[in-house]
Amino acid sequence: MTGTSLWALAAAEPGRLAIVSDGGPSVTYGELAALANRVANGLTALGLRTGDRVALLMSNRIEFVAVQLATHQTGLVLAPLNRHLTAAESSYLLQDADAAVLITDAAVGATARQAADEAGLPVAARFAVDPVDGFKPFARLLGPADRPAQRTAGSLLLYSSGTTGRPKGIERPLSGLAPEAELDLLTMAGLGLGYTPDGVFLSLAPLYHSAPNQHTLIALQLGQTVVLSSGFEPGHALNLIREYQVTDMFLVPTMMHRLVTAPAATRAAADTSSVRNILHAGAICPVATKRAMIDWLGPILTEYYGATESGAVTQLDSAQWLAHPGSVGRAHPGMDVKVFDENGQEAPTGVPGLLHLKAPRMFRYRKDPGKTQRSHHDGYFIPGDVGYLDEDGWLFLCDRRTDMIISGGVNVYPAEIEAELLQHDAVADAVVIGMPDPEWGQQVVALAELRPAWHPGPDLAEEIRAHCRRRLARFKVPRTVEFVDRIPRTPTGKVNRGQVREAHLARGGQPAAISQQ
Repeated sequence: MTGTSLWALAAAEPGRLAIVSDGGPSVTYGELAALANRVANGLTALGLRTGDRVALLMSNRIEFVAVQLATHQTGLVLAPLNRHLTAAESSYLLQDADAAVLITDAAVGATARQAADEAGLPVAARFAVDPVDGFKPFARLLGPADRPAQRTAGSLLLYSSGTTGRPKGIERPLSGLAPEAELDLLTMAGLGLGYTPDGVFLSLAPLYHSAPNQHTLIALQLGQTVVLSSGFEPGHALNLIREYQVTDMFLVPTMMHRLVTAPAATRAAADTSSVRNILHAGAICPVATKRAMIDWLGPILTEYYGATESGAVTQLDSAQWLAHPGSVGRAHPGMDVKVFDENGQEAPTGVPGLLHLKAPRMFRYRKDPGKTQRSHHDGYFIPGDVGYLDEDGWLFLCDRRTDMIISGGVNVYPAEIEAELLQHDAVADAVVIGMPDPEWGQQVVALAELRPAWHPGPDLAEEIRAHCRRRLARFKVPRTVEFVDRIPRTPTGKVNRGQVREAHLARGGQPAAISQQ
């Protein structure tokens, strides 16, 4: 045990600054713990019991953290929903989670209201921090500030899209541990990642994502002050670092790329002397980007690799990376990485194959035992990533999941987008691929085969994109729609996206010739 916890800190140092909202209010450890207790007691008064699920559709703010701490100490399961999803997408998640309560704010209030209506969630189970039509005030949820009488660790239900395009909930059994004991395991992991107590953590990414969420909790467990930002922009991030003397932060490669490519004057004027630990994960980081970060800020980067399902499995610091550029580290003690070829045999050293990860965290995909079984083999989890191990056990990633596109550190699944493309009257068939992008890692490109009597052109491409925008979150909408004569499918109806990408690159990223019929 580390001997510390957020609740212990709140009791011992109630005036210690816990969270500073970017452009908003701040809260001390004592105030944060009291608010978490009030939410916990309010949820219990509603009749929620161990294992019930609470959905949270909210921007980055203090109440998000308070609700998470409340569910964590009352044995409830928190489902943080992506606030950039459409109402239809959010409604599906509410129903899949069997959410007993939805808590939102005005920033996403319209989406939350429509999603709750479509999901059939009663008004008595809806609460909003700010005024939102059809939602009860958050204040009416709050109970006494006393610590809840029955305390047991809760869990998170995080959603990650499956190969069918429908999001899948990643759920873990409740541990039965005391809240402090389970968070202590998270804290130990944070110490291993280079966190030190009493620092200042800059939280730039959405809290509904696994890594930013967990890093923020680690910081609070260690007594750090969290600077909670609602978004990322290089100049603003650098200003926050200077203003609050930030010591620790978590970044995805897109953020790193935007930082190192910011105007020279912006970087020259930045005071980053307080920063002592930068953690990064979420996508393959270009070697040039990481090297530029180290050249600029020093050898203070720690990279790790894993998945929401497994947690961090490998890790390396800057010195190790400089000795093995492009690697994402070696497996932690008690964990393991194996590489298998297409025949299910272990691949030789240096030969790429499908990664298998061994980690102590148990999980299942909600309401999908088939996918759960397919994702496990002989005690290992199969994330679908391709990579190889060198002779010393250093892991190198070649590509992310077979069909998945990663844009700005966010997973984008082609099947979901293709389903929407096919709803347009002009589209006979479609395939979505990820193409290299210097800033975002990958961009979404749609190749469409048109129905007879429809003619390709920029106006039709924009009309199809507008169709997608009405049903899909912005980051899923194809950056470009290109028209081709035929989508190359096998007799069984499958399409090899790798071949499509290679052909597209061979054409210089240009659409294939279109026969005028």
